[in-house]
Amino acid sequence: MSVNLKRREIMAMTVGSLVGSSAVEVETQPKTAKEEKRGQKKLWRAAHIMAPNPDGLPLLKRAIEERLASLGVNVIVFEVNYKFAFRSDPDLRMEPVLSYEDARSLAEQCRELGIRLIPEFNCLGHQSWSKTTFPLLVKYREFDETPDIPLDNPGIYCRSWCPLHPKVNEVVFALMDELLEAFRADAFHVGMDEVFLIASDQCPRCKGKDPAELFAKAVNDYYEHLVKKRGVEMLMWGDRLLDDKEMGYGKWEASQNGTAPAVDKIPKDIILCDWHYGLQQEYPSIPYFQRKGFRVVSASWKDEKAALAFLNYSRKVATEKWLGHMCTTWVNGADFAKAILGMQGASETARQAANALRACMAEL
Repeated sequence: MSVNLKRREIMAMTVGSLVGSSAVEVETQPKTAKEEKRGQKKLWRAAHIMAPNPDGLPLLKRAIEERLASLGVNVIVFEVNYKFAFRSDPDLRMEPVLSYEDARSLAEQCRELGIRLIPEFNCLGHQSWSKTTFPLLVKYREFDETPDIPLDNPGIYCRSWCPLHPKVNEVVFALMDELLEAFRADAFHVGMDEVFLIASDQCPRCKGKDPAELFAKAVNDYYEHLVKKRGVEMLMWGDRLLDDKEMGYGKWEASQNGTAPAVDKIPKDIILCDWHYGLQQEYPSIPYFQRKGFRVVSASWKDEKAALAFLNYSRKVATEKWLGHMCTTWVNGADFAKAILGMQGASETARQAANALRACMAEL
């Protein structure tokens, strides 16, 4: 994860409404702080964690039980991508992978601890990293939005798949279904951040088309499958739905490539994870998404001061549409586990992310 970016439910828990009235006025005592808190919705106290290799999973589970649960974390977005033992298309595994048993064990642990576990699979963009192209576009070259670019990815950030290819959703939806089953999840995060390659002249289907229409089509396709067909909630990153000319965040945290108008072309019950990692006086996207009718989760990273500023600004402008806050980590899950457990050998990035998470959970 680049230091100068990024990225990277949710089910708003409803409290029962008090109904009925009395013809007789009675004197009532003021509510205590604890009683008032019970009447409020439960905020998301979320962590975004990258899937570790199988040998790192026991350490991550220890960190969840010994640290994250005690810090009050109640949602984990678990980014799996191709690190899973897919059965529908085994060629799409990026070894070493987590097994079905690993997924079930982690999901069960989280349920017992009162943590909602939400799997994530990056859709559309982030189909490569550095010189490595991920399995989908290696096996299915015809799905590539930029097929003329060599597979070692010279001159680009990350590859994308073509949202108009008639076969790509068939393959991807099968992967989504496997993750939903394995993690017994009631929500799914589709990624979709930092999509720079869209409406490429190299793609015979997308060339010359409106990037916002293409992006919205992809979002709506995933919504139709996940929400309408599978009955789960859908999450996505919000950066491509922000116009940088209006927001001033820069090309990573907002769109400069024409995708932003898609915000008015997608369902409002998608949960948007609005990530910003730098220190600012204001974060205009939080009120913007709420005005548009979306539920939103603010998301920070490793800069503790910036994370607290974003959290507190979000809370200040919050309506009922603000669900809470998520701390991203952007290191291997085992590395983060070492950091949050206070073990030696954790990377500096992991230690910073762990410190920022502690601070945000204390503030929430």
